[in-house]
Amino acid sequence: MKIPIIFEDGEALVIDKPAGLPIETPRKGGPALSDHIDQLKLGFQRAPQAVHRLDTDTSGCLLLARNPKALKRFNAAFEAKLVAKTYLGIVAGLVEQDEGTIDLALSKISSAEKGWRMIVAKKGKPSVTHWTRRAELAGGLTLVEFRPETGRTHQIRVHAEHAFGHALLGDPIYGQKDARVTRTMLHASAITMPRENKPDISANAPLPADFVALGAE
Repeated sequence: MKIPIIFEDGEALVIDKPAGLPIETPRKGGPALSDHIDQLKLGFQRAPQAVHRLDTDTSGCLLLARNPKALKRFNAAFEAKLVAKTYLGIVAGLVEQDEGTIDLALSKISSAEKGWRMIVAKKGKPSVTHWTRRAELAGGLTLVEFRPETGRTHQIRVHAEHAFGHALLGDPIYGQKDARVTRTMLHASAITMPRENKPDISANAPLPADFVALGAE
């Protein structure tokens, strides 16, 4: 597998992470992005490190730091909420409004039966997602753009289900599996991060084939 690189300079890479590829090797084993680190060195001695997370199913923009100093600065930029991230998701139902903001705190729970998941909880961590409806698709689906202000685990997935009454298409945890797709339909379409005395890191990942197949063009 060749990992597409959509931004490159001396301290950063942005890759277009394929759907279904976890960043680190799962406990049960199997392919992971870590298997391709040598390919992503691109002549550097150090291996690049992921600055943030994307779920295994989520495709698109993933920022990697190419040295420890860059990693420290990039982490600080994320903590300061200076990084703009845009996602596209296909909601498994109709979304009535044109745009809005979802402000629902999230907390992690775990049970022997269902494993761990995120839930809306008043005492959870603050979580804010801005969204815009982009298109109605065939089969009662809606293409929605999400712009998370915070970066909680599963934030967009939980917020979508609570705000719209419909989860993202194919989401096995907060919705249900769907024969039309093989994954949760979420794509990290763009990322922008300002830097002092350097051009912004800015990248856009093209829509993957499974989005296009559902009419999301």
